[in-house]
Amino acid sequence: MTQNTTILDYFNLFWFAVLPYLALFTFLLVTIQRYTRRGFTYTSLSSQFLENKMHFWGLVPFHYGILTILFGHLLGFLIPRQVMLWNSDPLRLYVLEVTAFVGGIFTLVGLVNIVLRRLADPRAKVVTSTADWIVISILLFQVSTGLLVAIFNSWGSFWYAASISPYFWSLLVFNPNIAYVTPLPLLVKLHIISAYFLVLLFPFTRLVHILVVPNPYLWRKPQLVRWYWNRRKIRTPEYLVKRK
Repeated sequence: MTQNTTILDYFNLFWFAVLPYLALFTFLLVTIQRYTRRGFTYTSLSSQFLENKMHFWGLVPFHYGILTILFGHLLGFLIPRQVMLWNSDPLRLYVLEVTAFVGGIFTLVGLVNIVLRRLADPRAKVVTSTADWIVISILLFQVSTGLLVAIFNSWGSFWYAASISPYFWSLLVFNPNIAYVTPLPLLVKLHIISAYFLVLLFPFTRLVHILVVPNPYLWRKPQLVRWYWNRRKIRTPEYLVKRK
C-alpha cells in the first residue's frame, strides 16, 4: 500500500510540478527561436481559398468559443476573490456557469466542423499536416473534458478560484504546491494535463499565429477570391500534392 502511494505521488509530482515547467520552457525557447529564424512560418496557413462555407462554420464558432473560455479562465486566475464574490449571488453564478458552458459548446461545434471539413474536402485534407491532426485531437480532448467537468463537477468557477488559481500562482512563483490539485477528480486532472500538452506543442504548430497576428476574420465579411488560372486544374488534390 505504501509503495502504491509513493508511485502515485511521483506521478502527481511529474504531471503537476515538472510538466508545467517543461511545457513553458519549451514554449518560450522554441517560440522565440522559430520567430527569429523562421519568422515567415508564423502563419495560420489558412485554407479558406480552398473551401469557405464549412471553413466559416468551423473557425468562427471555434474562435468565439475559445476566446470566451480563455477569458473566463484568465479572470479566475487573476482575480479569484472577486470571482467568488460574484458567485455569492445565485443568479450571477448561473450566468457565469451558463456562459462558460455555451462557450465550450461553441468551441466543440467549431472543432467538429473543422474535423469534418478536413476529412470531407479533398483539398483541405491534402494541406492538413500530421501536427494539425495532433493539435486538433488534443483540443477535442481538452474541450470535451472541460464540458464533462462542467456537467459532473458543478460550479467549476468556485473550485477553480479556490484550488486551481492558487496552484497556478504557486507555479508562477516557482514554488509548486500540488496539494491544491491532487485531491481533485481524475477528469479535472486530465483536463489540466492536456492543457500542458497544448502549451508544449504550441510552438511547433500553426497556432503560433495567435502571438503576432490580429484576428479580424472574426468580424469581417467572407473573403472573395478571384481566380485567373484554370480552376479545374489548380484545385485538384493531384495538383496540390505535386506542388508540395
